[in-house]
Amino acid sequence: MSEIRLRGITWDHRRAVDPLLATQAMFTKAHPGIAIEWSTRPLHGFEFTPIAELARSFDMVILDHPFCGDIAASRCLLPVDDILQAEPHQAFVGSSHQTYVYAGKTWAVPVDAACQVAVSRPDLMVRLGTPAPSNWAQLLELGSGAARHGLKLAIGLRGVHSLMTFFTLCANAGRPCATSPDQSFADPDAAQTALEQMRALLSFCPKEALDWNSIDLHDVMAARDDLVFSPAVYCYATYAEADQRRPLRFHNFPGPRGPGGSTIGGTGLGISAHCAHPDSAMTYARYAASAETQRAFALQHGQPARIEAWRDAAIDARFGGCYSATLQTMEQCWIRPRFAGYLGFQAEAGTLIERHLRGDIAQQELLDRLQKAFESCGRPAQ
Repeated sequence: MSEIRLRGITWDHRRAVDPLLATQAMFTKAHPGIAIEWSTRPLHGFEFTPIAELARSFDMVILDHPFCGDIAASRCLLPVDDILQAEPHQAFVGSSHQTYVYAGKTWAVPVDAACQVAVSRPDLMVRLGTPAPSNWAQLLELGSGAARHGLKLAIGLRGVHSLMTFFTLCANAGRPCATSPDQSFADPDAAQTALEQMRALLSFCPKEALDWNSIDLHDVMAARDDLVFSPAVYCYATYAEADQRRPLRFHNFPGPRGPGGSTIGGTGLGISAHCAHPDSAMTYARYAASAETQRAFALQHGQPARIEAWRDAAIDARFGGCYSATLQTMEQCWIRPRFAGYLGFQAEAGTLIERHLRGDIAQQELLDRLQKAFESCGRPAQ
């Protein structure tokens, strides 16, 4: 019998790549007739490259859940409900499972879980003699104290990451942004308050914060010795491992109203509708979503979506207590829009908010342009 070969694509970071490569031997041992080849792409490609485009070249795609509306409209992936029918939603942390359910079908199996949480440099926090802030007022107090010691707060607000922080602050206020283009995009008062909170934070951050994405932020916090705390970043637990120059520590999101409302991220594994061997791809997807494999992913720098792995004391210890320290935030996440056409808005809105924070666009003009862009993204092209 000839070997079946499947091609998959993920994003380029050890959190994404290493778990897949390191556990291939486990899969091959159980399924010797199936071989898998993984390719990578940059984070920006992961956030914006259409899944339909990737599905023409790859059998399996590691994807972000806001693509679900486009996927449902194009049917470029196969539904995976049969894989997850024996798994309750509660088997996956927070709303990780629900994020891939759209238009009555499940379009990916959760393999990685994340949301915006806080991250600190514990050695620098000791110098300040203060615990991690639990709300925004305490965060700004920390910023003032840090400045007196020649230290700074940090945030990554490049493009889409500006939008994610805006989303999180609005949701935390109890007035989340709309998830359908036939609704008004944002409550005016909540939007203005969120922007004020972002500008206040930026006053304690280096100017480069507007050039950083999530990976950049982790990298600079581990490399530099002046960035003490960031309130909101998509967590990469691997930066808390002992092999880092300065291991980071993670905390619940210090929102103005506590840890609720963080905008969920993470990834799912989808199967191309063009796959020549869909049964084999389904076999791998079932394997990747299992509790045993998810624990193995965690031991290879991964960030599991299964709740069993998040509650595993040994895994938690390996990652500096990241999972226990952020579980409350993960369980209270908000799911951003997923309708067909949303990704165009996400790209435009992130750029607009970043430009506002740079001082290029006035606040009211920004809000007007966000509303117009949101209305337009749900309309069919003329």
